[in-house]
Amino acid sequence: MPEMTISFLGTGSGTSTNSAHTAIVYDCNDGTRLLVDASSGNSVARAGFELGIPVESIDTVLLSHHHFDHMSGLVYVQQARAQARPDAPPLDVYLTEECLKWTNQLCSCNPSIGEANQDGVTNVAGRQVVRWHVVESGQEISLGLTTTAVCFPADHIASAVGWRVDSDGMGVVFSADTRFNPELIKASQGARLLIHEAFRTDEEKEHAAGRGHSTSGDAGRSADQANVGELILTHLDTGFSREPQPLIDDAKKHFSGPIRAVRDLDQVAISSP
Repeated sequence: MPEMTISFLGTGSGTSTNSAHTAIVYDCNDGTRLLVDASSGNSVARAGFELGIPVESIDTVLLSHHHFDHMSGLVYVQQARAQARPDAPPLDVYLTEECLKWTNQLCSCNPSIGEANQDGVTNVAGRQVVRWHVVESGQEISLGLTTTAVCFPADHIASAVGWRVDSDGMGVVFSADTRFNPELIKASQGARLLIHEAFRTDEEKEHAAGRGHSTSGDAGRSADQANVGELILTHLDTGFSREPQPLIDDAKKHFSGPIRAVRDLDQVAISSP
């Protein structure tokens, strides 16, 4: 039976003080490995080492938006990968046009980088080490023999997107940072798993929306309306990382399927129906 393993390298919000920033690895049944968002600093390498996912094994990255807690770790991923695999093909990074502008600026700050432009990144020796792929919402991307991805608009900052990945009959949706989002509900229809941010409970709905984020109640409503098989809550702020039960209870008011909140280094295996 086809399976996919989801490894949570970072599950904290941008202001979290006890969890790494967002990064998730999907290991698909066809052998495709995807890094969804790149956290910050060396979090991907550190957590990946703990889980047996060496950073040099990552060849494909999907970015949701250009906030530093989601993409600034890309520089370290590229550098560590290049050191371990000097002859590796360029790291393939899928992102929006707006995200590319900011990511190029970030890469240009690295002294080991020779040039960052619209096509990709070269090192000081002139070797291409990153290859950009600019995507638009609704554009399907083939990433493996049976693995595809498509992004959809998120309601957070300009050009932010969430991602749906389908592989061997399993659909996994990552909300990215977003307020309650009808576009996510459309993209998530019938998915096996919805990974949704949960910044606060519904008691602080206005505060969450004001910051461009969802509540756990929003996550539950989205899961219910999209008829997904399972809901995972992530992007948790400091207090909820310590005690996530209020988030789970809030989501349960709206979604009757399985719900869990994840912490750094959690792994979840799913299989096709």
